[in-house]
Amino acid sequence: MATSKDILNELANEYEIAKLIVEYRELEKLKATYADALPDLIEDDGRIHGNLNQTVTATGRLSSSDPNLQNIPIRTELGRQIRKAFVPERGNKLISADYSQLELRILAHMTQDEVMLEAFRNGEDIHAKTARLVFGAKTDDELREKRRLAKIVNFSIAYAVEPYGLSQRVGISKTEAKKLIEDYYETYKGVRKYMEEIPEIARQNGYVSSLFGRRRYLPAINDKNATVRARAEREAINMPIQGTASDIVKIAMIKTDAALKKAGLSTKMIMQIHDELLFESAEAEVEEAMRLIKAEMESAVELAIPLIVEIHAGNNWMEIKD
Repeated sequence: MATSKDILNELANEYEIAKLIVEYRELEKLKATYADALPDLIEDDGRIHGNLNQTVTATGRLSSSDPNLQNIPIRTELGRQIRKAFVPERGNKLISADYSQLELRILAHMTQDEVMLEAFRNGEDIHAKTARLVFGAKTDDELREKRRLAKIVNFSIAYAVEPYGLSQRVGISKTEAKKLIEDYYETYKGVRKYMEEIPEIARQNGYVSSLFGRRRYLPAINDKNATVRARAEREAINMPIQGTASDIVKIAMIKTDAALKKAGLSTKMIMQIHDELLFESAEAEVEEAMRLIKAEMESAVELAIPLIVEIHAGNNWMEIKD
């Protein structure tokens, strides 16, 4: 009997034993990776001090190691419980400031797609818009059902997904996925143009760049092997988006830290999790710190559409991400 994660998740809908195996495996991993391991890493000051690495990823994203604090679970209810263990000192609060749909906003800016730009400028739900325009959702029930799929498609397109990959993520046939991608490009024509032009630019220059000049060299972009070349083309498409997101977050980190110090606040940045910044703040200055952090992050750079930051404060990391 096959016992891979995907197969077990399918079987769990019908068989109680499969459901129990899925739950057991998740608990076993959480216990070994986090519940047992993290306490041993606590230092004398009661904190865990991981590393943030500047030069590990090809796109410029920060990575985390020893331990990887960017990988604390959030997708499942059981996994989120681990975040309860991350708390501020007595008398303090944690603040989470998270860019909303940062890579999709960058995609809109870089492609100058009019439909996408209009949606973000008007404060529309981009996933709901895709559900209506691409999936044809009309009623509220259809919108609820199709929005989930539209969200997968929106983010997948930014990573230059191919029909097979999309079919696996959405649970449709490869033929249906191919048509879905075509319908998406018919709706967002600027995105199609970007997807076609960027690999050609990479072929000419040998590299692609973020908006701020960060380069990723792609020696395989002209490879004779079609599979190798196709992978380099996907990297060429994604790097300017993900690299720009990384640049924006780093700029925001510098500006926010400087603004907190200038304001005389004791609030300190304690972690970066890609598009999210985590702070520890004295209770008495939480509201002022939140206003300042949100303002600095949203004005970190100027794009064709606004940057939006969702910000919350609470007593532990799980509480502020729920």
